[in-house]
Amino acid sequence: MSVMTAVGACGAGVAAWTFLEYALHNWAFHGAKGRNMGSREHLAHHARPDYFAPWSTKLAAVVPAVSVLGALVAVPTSAATGAGFGLGVGLGWAAYEALHRLAHVAAPRTAYGRWVRRNHLYHHFGSPRTNHGVTSPLWDLVFGTYVPVAQVRVPRKHAAKFPWMLDGDAVAPAFAQDYTVV
Repeated sequence: MSVMTAVGACGAGVAAWTFLEYALHNWAFHGAKGRNMGSREHLAHHARPDYFAPWSTKLAAVVPAVSVLGALVAVPTSAATGAGFGLGVGLGWAAYEALHRLAHVAAPRTAYGRWVRRNHLYHHFGSPRTNHGVTSPLWDLVFGTYVPVAQVRVPRKHAAKFPWMLDGDAVAPAFAQDYTVV
């Protein structure tokens, strides 16, 4: 029974990550306006979209946070439930990190990948007050910060940081309906 409980708690942790992703991105990073390390790293990423905070910095924040969340869930439930929940949050974070990096460095291969890139790059270059969810629009829809995106205007000074998008200096024909360089 505890294995099934841990598996269910892991799924709940992954689902909880989607809210944490939105909350961190919107309120702790953008809302803090550089007043905490996560916000400063995030603002550096917006200024230079090919910059990503070092893994050591990310892990120094994530490992304690996941441990605390798991422990908080374990107290009223069980160690297996807390461990499963913490693992799920950690897996959600890892999936987010991989997807976010791919959105910057690799061409989309699926319709979802195409949506992720348009949605996220619009957040970078169109409106940083919208589309905070990289993996899902769920919480942007809940909080009214979702903007559907047909085409993203990428500033010329940043276009070369997305080599998958370009054919020489112009947008590659495969991505011309999604992006324009301005």
